Amino acid sequence: MAGIEFVEVSKSFPGASRLAVDRVSFAAREGGICMLLGTSGSGKTTLLRMVNRLADPTSGQVLIEGVPTTERDAIELRRGIGYAIQQVGLFPHMTIEENVRVVPSILGQPASETSARVDELLALVGLDPQEYRKRYPRQLSGGQQQRVGLARALAADPK
Repeated sequence: MAGIEFVEVSKSFPGASRLAVDRVSFAAREGGICMLLGTSGSGKTTLLRMVNRLADPTSGQVLIEGVPTTERDAIELRRGIGYAIQQVGLFPHMTIEENVRVVPSILGQPASETSARVDELLALVGLDPQEYRKRYPRQLSGGQQQRVGLARALAADPK
């Protein structure tokens, strides 16, 4: 099955009195939408962190396109995944344009080739490129910053 699959995934942290994730199994099919819903501390963020190897399962497997994430180079895996972090994580010293360009530049794409992509992504998340591209994160509302984080996650055109 193409997509992301969790197979009996558990995660424990040293010193914790209980498992952060306890034998979770589900599949998110390619092209589909999947939502994790749960109370604070129920393991939602831990599950997502395991997709791009910010955390590895204590037991079980996370599969992407049928391959366990633990068999992939973590850096290469992360470069191929669009990931918007919970606290937005924009670089405050960089403009919105520069923040969206970070991932493509890491992948070796020159700024001259990504200019149109920045405009496309800002428009996609509902931010007028002419108005927002030269602003800094501190000049945006929290919701606007989250949309820039989403645009940055999509910038490398992940599957």
